[in-house]
Amino acid sequence: MRRGFASGTVTFMREIVLDTETTGLEPSEGHRVIELACVELFNHLPTGRVFHRYVNPERDISAEAEEVHGLTAEFLAAHPPFAAVADELLAFIGSDRLIIHNAEFDLKFLNAELKRLNRAALVCDVEDTLLLAKRRYPGAQSSLDALCRRFSIDLTARTKHSAKLDCELLAAVYLELIGGRQPGLDLAAAIAGARATGAVERPARPPRPHAPSVEELAAHAALLAKLKQPLWLAAE
Repeated sequence: MRRGFASGTVTFMREIVLDTETTGLEPSEGHRVIELACVELFNHLPTGRVFHRYVNPERDISAEAEEVHGLTAEFLAAHPPFAAVADELLAFIGSDRLIIHNAEFDLKFLNAELKRLNRAALVCDVEDTLLLAKRRYPGAQSSLDALCRRFSIDLTARTKHSAKLDCELLAAVYLELIGGRQPGLDLAAAIAGARATGAVERPARPPRPHAPSVEELAAHAALLAKLKQPLWLAAE
């Protein structure tokens, strides 16, 4: 179930873009999560809140996987295991909708990690952007790289797969897949971000005068004298 809150006439919807990197392709073969990232969206736009952790898989990394993301066992050995970050991850996600590219892959790894801890599987609503892209552009390439090129999203920083960078790119792709930037969403996101941090700046303004000056009264009288049939007299 998606959570939201109202501010005036604007209703905010929270979603979480999620991505992982792993030691291999199959958790059933003992492969593990090694990087986790989440980007918070309100009304489909990033608020600036991000969850990002490297994870010690306590095992080796396949050569094929290391070629994709560049993460080594030596680097990850200095980071905590999944058990140490699970609560923080689940708290960040909450019960909100997940936005994932090829969701089956990431979810099977996350649920395998949770199962190791005797924790319940994730039950969030999920939007798989891979399936969304295939429905919108049947027959076209639907990898994250291909979609970024389609929507002219800058890929220069993506020399290797990175859960955090891929979340940021996917957030931009997702906005395009659901129809692009709509009027008013920037304002909604700004309000949501301020609401999330608890700070809204209101610039001080000098008080307005409560009575017109002599010059303003004279100008107003001159304007009234030019009116032939004012509405307020016609109504009498």
